[in-house]
Amino acid sequence: MATIKKFEDLEVWQKARLLENKIYELFQTSKLSKDFELKNQMNRSSGSIMDNIAEGFGRGSRNEFIQFLTISRGSLTELQSQLYRCMDREYITTELFTTHYAITEEVAKMLSTFIAYLNKSTMAGNKFKERITIKK
Repeated sequence: MATIKKFEDLEVWQKARLLENKIYELFQTSKLSKDFELKNQMNRSSGSIMDNIAEGFGRGSRNEFIQFLTISRGSLTELQSQLYRCMDREYITTELFTTHYAITEEVAKMLSTFIAYLNKSTMAGNKFKERITIKK
């Protein structure tokens, strides 16, 4: 795997950003725009997916990164549930639901794969590169 220097280079973050933009489009083009509570929840959960990927990356620790990727995955499943609510309330068509849900599934797979990769990695993270270890 290539060395990533900034969070914007992460494919999973890029896909999460695409998802967030697709969700935002729903606010502009569907009946969802009038359900302020659900719209607000969806805005927060879709933003949280990409934001937690970025924050975890910025922590500089493999374990913290994994933790934030896990939080991101939780926000993703929250968004999936919210998409069901949109469809059930007839704010979006079944076709729109299917399209958006498919993107969430792609992001979920990418997050799970990335978490598994990091769990196997022996690198502690940049946070620990400069630290001096005391030998006994």
